[in-house]
Amino acid sequence: MARIRIPSTIVVIFVTVQTGFLLFMYARYSSFMPQSEEKPSQVHILILSSWRSGSSFVGQLFSQHPSVFYLMEPAWHVWVTMYQNSAKVLHMAVRDLVRSVFLCDMSVFDAYMPWKRNLSDLFQWAASRALCSAPACDSFQRTDITSELACKTLCGRYPFSKVEEACKTYNHVVIKEVRFFDLKVLYPLLSDPSLNLKIIHLVRDPRAVVKSREQSVKALARDNGIVLSTNGTKVEDSKYKVMQEVCRSHVQIYETATLKPPNFLKDRYLMVRFEDLVRDPLSEISEMYKFADLSLTPRLKSWIYNITHGQGPGQKKEAFKITSRDAVSVSQAWRNVLSFQKVKKIQEVCKGAINILGYQLVDSEKEQRDLTLDLVLPRRQNQFSWSSFNPKH
Repeated sequence: MARIRIPSTIVVIFVTVQTGFLLFMYARYSSFMPQSEEKPSQVHILILSSWRSGSSFVGQLFSQHPSVFYLMEPAWHVWVTMYQNSAKVLHMAVRDLVRSVFLCDMSVFDAYMPWKRNLSDLFQWAASRALCSAPACDSFQRTDITSELACKTLCGRYPFSKVEEACKTYNHVVIKEVRFFDLKVLYPLLSDPSLNLKIIHLVRDPRAVVKSREQSVKALARDNGIVLSTNGTKVEDSKYKVMQEVCRSHVQIYETATLKPPNFLKDRYLMVRFEDLVRDPLSEISEMYKFADLSLTPRLKSWIYNITHGQGPGQKKEAFKITSRDAVSVSQAWRNVLSFQKVKKIQEVCKGAINILGYQLVDSEKEQRDLTLDLVLPRRQNQFSWSSFNPKH
């Protein structure tokens, strides 16, 4: 009996066409199915930023809210464990971890942490007010404003299982992350029906970011290597290659969210500039809270005022701490600290981000040092924001 041999390319084409036809029929059938309008019971907020941009401060604005379960950079565990990979390669692992945390499934940490563990094994756990109060820890009330030092002293030995237990008792789950460089990586989470995800994109003048990074060069060296794909080698970024990637990512995220964005991003993206936040804290924070379906409490208002109206600019030893500072002075400190030669180099590698995010370039040292010259431009009328989108206009 004669056998008919079919070339493998034809088989591949046939299977591809057949798969495409089935997907088309499924999509067509699904369009006639009733779509559920019911949203998940929790609201999920991702504070998306980069190192030294004020994101820890913004994280605390949410962490101290009594309705919020907050974690600071849980993807740190992914990067520490898999540090020989690049940021791009680690995107999926980071995304999967973030999704699990949003759903209060903390078993995702099994791959990155010791088997027997306490709260203190979680990166920056004491920055979470929710892990310093019931049911995670009995030492504080949910309405208390907690400090990291007091929390570390009293709550560190509680079992890690308390993280998941506490998470499930909150209406809002907020995560602050600095390890996403592409908004499209988050599309599966934004379109995931089990999540009610909104993104707060925090940006800061790149020149101010560099000034702040210079206070923590060694602490950032490993992360720099991952950003630059050095196969595990630490980098101090004296040539601003990491800053170039950070600036590029901010432009990509902002443009992806504002220039012909997909429908599932509607009402789910808000860009916040750190400089606007420190100049008018209550107004900006009220806008963020409204976006996140939260409201300010009198105790939070008082704490926010105190934390942004300190006397000093902050010390080097406080680089990763939230202390009471003169926030406006902090945001402008780079103008007196950085040399004009450094500023010119930063402006070269981050020119696109400086322009698009609404900052003014300086052409001379005189302009840089002249603090009466405002380098934070007013928000442009044509700057698109889903949070203020009105189809009638």
